[in-house]
Amino acid sequence: TDDYDTFACIAGRCPDTCCAGWQILIDEESLERYGKVKGEFGIRLLNSIDWAEGAFEQYHGRCSFLNRENLCDLYQELGEEALCETCRNYPRHTEEYEGIREYSLSLSCPVAAEQILGNWGKYRIVETQDEQEETEDFEEFDFLLFGKLEEVRDLLFQTVQDRGLAIEERMVLVLKLAQCMQESLDGQVLFETDFQEKLETFRRETVGKGRRKNSEQPAQALRTSRYQQMCAMLEDFQKLEVLREEWSGLLSDTRNRLYDKGEAGYQEIREQFGTGLAGRREEWDRYGEQLLMFFLYTYFCGAVYDDRIYSKAVLSVFPVLWIQEILCGIWLEQGDFSFQDVVRTAYQCAREIEHSDDNLNLLEELFERKEPYQQDKLSACILEERRLP
Repeated sequence: TDDYDTFACIAGRCPDTCCAGWQILIDEESLERYGKVKGEFGIRLLNSIDWAEGAFEQYHGRCSFLNRENLCDLYQELGEEALCETCRNYPRHTEEYEGIREYSLSLSCPVAAEQILGNWGKYRIVETQDEQEETEDFEEFDFLLFGKLEEVRDLLFQTVQDRGLAIEERMVLVLKLAQCMQESLDGQVLFETDFQEKLETFRRETVGKGRRKNSEQPAQALRTSRYQQMCAMLEDFQKLEVLREEWSGLLSDTRNRLYDKGEAGYQEIREQFGTGLAGRREEWDRYGEQLLMFFLYTYFCGAVYDDRIYSKAVLSVFPVLWIQEILCGIWLEQGDFSFQDVVRTAYQCAREIEHSDDNLNLLEELFERKEPYQQDKLSACILEERRLP
């Protein structure tokens, strides 16, 4: 993405640290180098690495080399060139496909999150070619499926960046198109003319058309209790491995602020929030757009490896929905929310999802089998938002 090369770490001035709350894996070359370091620091390295796992040991959730100033002792002792690939590259993120690498900044980094959310221009993908030799073996890579995923993702990008639509309408369209693609793949007609015609119909009727008549109102048959659905989804969210204790506290605060007064109390809060948000709708939609673009770019084409197209779309929509919901709770507590509140909530949420493969896998399993995430139910829940003033 176009923000990749402009990122600069602010080290000790960072409001958080990237060296806590997740297992930092070490590449083989760095492991070999660490094993050869002599002296006292060499002994510390031997005692501070899980050599069987190939990862730095953690103490109270912090990397064994993270000091009290939230700086890296390994960096200070051996220099930047001694950092392993993970530490050297983060928050620069790479998605690998055969013949293609997609680079982006990770939203879980506070500085990267501020850069992503502070950009009010359109999220841009920059394509370049190089002569770098492919070293990874992509056995049985499905080029046909990947090409179709890229085509659909490009259409989703156009939809998400259609500023004639409210962000909630864009989220629902993402789910709709992803569900259509999933059904076509499952029915073994993804590469038939019928699906291509559906794509063209979606493109013709959706992209650049702005807000459609009655699109903000879910059909009566699909009306659902947003309160009940959000409570159910919160229970699922709290099943994830907690990487940072402050995240667990934030979810508990959100439950206390929004849900403990029951459905009528929640509805009143949402109406008040909608009124308070009236003058900031463009700003609210812009934050949602940048977040949705980020998650789609990061996750959607990964369906080439597991055929989970719809769950990848939910994995893009779900964190946006919850970042918005948490911000509603912050607004209720403070009477307002700031840009820094948005940034902090975004990187905390992304960190809990991105930094744990177990959490990513569990979420996708929940999205596939639980009712609140079905396309019609989740869409109706999201569109309830548009009924606010």
